[in-house]
Amino acid sequence: MVTSNFIRIFDTSWRNIVQDDQIIETYIPPPHPRGIELSGQWVRLEPLDISRHSKDLFQANTMDRDGSNWAYLPYGPFATLEAYETWLSEAALTPDPNFFAIIKRADNKAVGLASYLRINPQDGSIEVGHINYSPLLQKTREGTEAMYLMMKWAFESGYRRYEWKCNALNTKSRYAAQRLGLSYEGVFRQMSISKGRNRNTAWFAAIDKEWPALKASFETYLSDDNFAADGRPKKALSGLTKPLLYKRDTFEFGSE
Repeated sequence: MVTSNFIRIFDTSWRNIVQDDQIIETYIPPPHPRGIELSGQWVRLEPLDISRHSKDLFQANTMDRDGSNWAYLPYGPFATLEAYETWLSEAALTPDPNFFAIIKRADNKAVGLASYLRINPQDGSIEVGHINYSPLLQKTREGTEAMYLMMKWAFESGYRRYEWKCNALNTKSRYAAQRLGLSYEGVFRQMSISKGRNRNTAWFAAIDKEWPALKASFETYLSDDNFAADGRPKKALSGLTKPLLYKRDTFEFGSE
């Protein structure tokens, strides 16, 4: 019985390896996202423009009274608009990372930042990161749509792998990645030093074959039918994406 079970497990594992060891014959590297604009029903993602976006972003960030939004980012907080604009001009106007301002359509104000980074068209991988949602965008339908639009563009442009990485101590970010349908892939220990402290980095990703089911989950969640009159969703996105995860986070090296 033990031998039979071992053979069955080995056979299944081997077939999975063979299935993933595929020859890529028709792959065409996808485009770089530089210069694109992403448009949704509630938000618009525009290429970051300091002259147009920095004041709105800085003002929105002042609502983060204790500076906790910056705890796990390698920069910030910024005490003045001038200091913030200096960082934007030095770090944010590059092809990689490629930054976007997230604009709420309701008032046409910039309320958050996000970027594509580690952009590798040759292998078809791209990461979403440098995500900084002001309190005006956190826990909103708009915030979820922004992440949907970025993932949608990546996969529908031909990228094969969509990554999310965060400080292993950042429990909220680890939960957020899985809520969006990105599967846990482990922790890189002592990957970097951030603000004078060791950083272990938790890795998450979704791959192209998972996108159709993830897209359906996002569309179900974001639909008007899913929201009650008080603005609360009837179905949680995490409940829709949880069955699709390849692997769930164990929260090793985390703060829990």
